Amino acid sequence: MSAKGRPEREHRSAQREGTPMNAPQPNDLPLSGIRIIDFTQVMLGPVCTQMLGDYGADVIKIERKGAGDLSRTTFEPVAGHDNPVFCSLNRNKRSVALDLKHPDHLAAVRALIADADVVVNNFRAGVMERIGLGYDDCRRLNPRIIYAVGTGFGETGPYAHKGGQDVLAQAMSGVMARRADEALPLSIYPTTFADYSAGMHLVQGILLALLQRARTGAGLKVSVALYNSMLAAQMQEAAMALMADSDLNWAAMPLTGVFETRDGAVVVVGAFKENPLRAICIALEIPDLSTEPRFATLSEQIRNKRELHAVFRERYRTDTTAHWLSRLEAQDLLCAPVRNLREALADPQTAHNEMVLHSDDGEQSMRLVGSPIRMSNAPVGMRRTPPRLGEHTEEVLAEVRATVTANPGR
Repeated sequence: MSAKGRPEREHRSAQREGTPMNAPQPNDLPLSGIRIIDFTQVMLGPVCTQMLGDYGADVIKIERKGAGDLSRTTFEPVAGHDNPVFCSLNRNKRSVALDLKHPDHLAAVRALIADADVVVNNFRAGVMERIGLGYDDCRRLNPRIIYAVGTGFGETGPYAHKGGQDVLAQAMSGVMARRADEALPLSIYPTTFADYSAGMHLVQGILLALLQRARTGAGLKVSVALYNSMLAAQMQEAAMALMADSDLNWAAMPLTGVFETRDGAVVVVGAFKENPLRAICIALEIPDLSTEPRFATLSEQIRNKRELHAVFRERYRTDTTAHWLSRLEAQDLLCAPVRNLREALADPQTAHNEMVLHSDDGEQSMRLVGSPIRMSNAPVGMRRTPPRLGEHTEEVLAEVRATVTANPGR
């Protein structure tokens, strides 16, 4: 039983790759006894609630009856209940499939909220209010409720009702315009940087709210926006623009770059040394370019970056990635091979860090990236594999009926 006396059921077998099957029990985890009513879908919201579930919260995912979370069916080649994108964001949750236009279903959700700690949604502004589940509605049901909202641009303001999405936030926040080389075309950053950042900010907000409620006894509202998270990620660049009217671009620094080798590519960051250009030249076995006036200072290196990189590119192409990494590391230069995701997932450091979770429920074998947070006494496991649509509807509704029976005045 959880701290609130709520039943917690272990669900199918799960383990970390390379470790024994020992998923932690809910009561061993820091969020044990915290109940989350999760109205989220796609990524911003689900990545937030999954992390809360990873660390012990009882996450009840409210899904549309007959359809469910959009990520169950949006992404090919696997569509349906076990779509890998859905699975990557929804472990350690229970799925309840309801039609919120049906009075009985809405009443059941209200009863859940009355006994919950947190409500989370990432709908457009006004959607939850139209359903009758806005912050004021939920606060009347439960004054201790923490109401967490993720939006595209904010709940109010000129873009409040504009559809929010990761790529739009990249574009409108300035992130997309930031390139290592102005000669490169504008492009979309291919990983969901905004969704993940905002989802983690929402986790932080919920945890801060839980701490404040522990002191005051009162619930509160927490909100994040994709747009704000992207602005916050550029805090250094923004400070330079706001305070010094100057542009800061770490990727455009003259001794930083990606260079093709005979069999791949390396990335080098020439920084944090008294004369990094000299060290690079020693590694590349070429004359010391830092003695030449055109490369003698940082300002001259910036001015002549194209010429400098042309020398680097020609030299890197003459040998293998492994060869150049060995020579660069011998000079204590920051460097790494450029790899694809499959190579990174297969890397021994990934296994050592226990970053891949594995489960097998008898129907499908799942391999998913785990939490990046390590706690010595709270290891992340898959207590529950990603749920089928509505898999826990009857279980949760039975708990609602039991709660109402036990508390008839509610």
